[in-house]
Amino acid sequence: MIMSRTKSDSSGVADRKTAKAGGKKKPKPPKLMDFIESRDFTGAATLLEFEKSIKAASTENELWLAYAYFHLTEYKKAMTIYEGLLKASPLKHKNVLVNIAACCFFLGEYGKAEEAAKNAPDSSLKNRILFHIAGKNDEGETRERHAKLADVVEDQLCLAAIHYLRGHHQEAIDIYKKLLLQKSKDYWAVHVYVALCYYKLDYYDVAGQVLASYLNVYPDSATAMNLKACTFYRLYNGKAAEAELRVLKENASPSFKYAQDLFKHNTVVFRHGESALQVLPPLVGIIPEARLNLVIYHLKQDEFQEAYQLIKDAEPNSPSEYVLKGVANAALGQEVNSREMIRTAQQYYQLVGGSSSECDTIPGRQCMASCFFLMKQFEDVLVYMTSIKVSEYCLLVPYTHVFLCRTPTSSRAMR
Repeated sequence: MIMSRTKSDSSGVADRKTAKAGGKKKPKPPKLMDFIESRDFTGAATLLEFEKSIKAASTENELWLAYAYFHLTEYKKAMTIYEGLLKASPLKHKNVLVNIAACCFFLGEYGKAEEAAKNAPDSSLKNRILFHIAGKNDEGETRERHAKLADVVEDQLCLAAIHYLRGHHQEAIDIYKKLLLQKSKDYWAVHVYVALCYYKLDYYDVAGQVLASYLNVYPDSATAMNLKACTFYRLYNGKAAEAELRVLKENASPSFKYAQDLFKHNTVVFRHGESALQVLPPLVGIIPEARLNLVIYHLKQDEFQEAYQLIKDAEPNSPSEYVLKGVANAALGQEVNSREMIRTAQQYYQLVGGSSSECDTIPGRQCMASCFFLMKQFEDVLVYMTSIKVSEYCLLVPYTHVFLCRTPTSSRAMR
């Protein structure tokens, strides 16, 4: 029965008695840690911003707000909060320098990240950030930082991430499996990292099997579901992959804002380049594969000049990137009759085909065949081409282009 909101004192007493006798309790207001533990960082940030609007913000609340923004990939907002705390009390909050370094690192501002980290007090996190920064262009510093890593979970995950980023996927797997043998129930996210490595090694079925154990526990993970869609693209076709991505869009937590660009990008890939010119250009510089896939799109449209302009200044870091630079140089070089560009293409193909990791793979042999083809050594071309069966899942070789899915990097934790 619905009661009037205006009650006499006697009805209020009766209501209280009824409540004690088993009436429904009023829902408790949400607490910050409830949001943090459930990975609802949008909820956490909203609660903290509300509390900030009605009362003076405490240092603890500011630190939690920066933490929430960081996990929402709102790195600039998090950095602004940390910088405000540091400016208000430089000595008291000097520890936030390492957090500022982390924000700068994820924003791609590596110079600022290095400066902030070096000014921060010594810590294992400081060493890990500097290790990642050095890993991009300073081998001497990399070895020095590597020597300072300890045999603890965080440092070992950092080392595995460096292996992954350098294409040493088996070494990364070895570290991850060692951690899983220690505490498999505590490190669910490591299953995703293992799956990523197997995906990069072209073991798509194995990647899917490893991934399933994580998805059984966290079925709404945008990172894991995206990787599952990528494995379906490789194992089956774009339609199967897009169906998985559709499930992800419907079920993923709204706090995964970073995944929206990922969805747009991979939808283009799964549809074999449909809407590429509308979707991919704004994502160049945000998603690494966006530039590469835009190059592939132009190559497939025989727009060789546009493809070359996009990739000519890009520094290749993986076999597929080296091959793509070779394709762009070879295609435009033959069109404008440039021996220099064709020679550059030969060098890129030879680098991949002659590398120890690729020489016995189908893409590696195709690269060597392409290299000899450009050198007009056709007998050598036949030797390589007859040793393989051309697969529709091959990597990029001249006039054979497969779009690259965007998979997450192992530097992002799932929880």
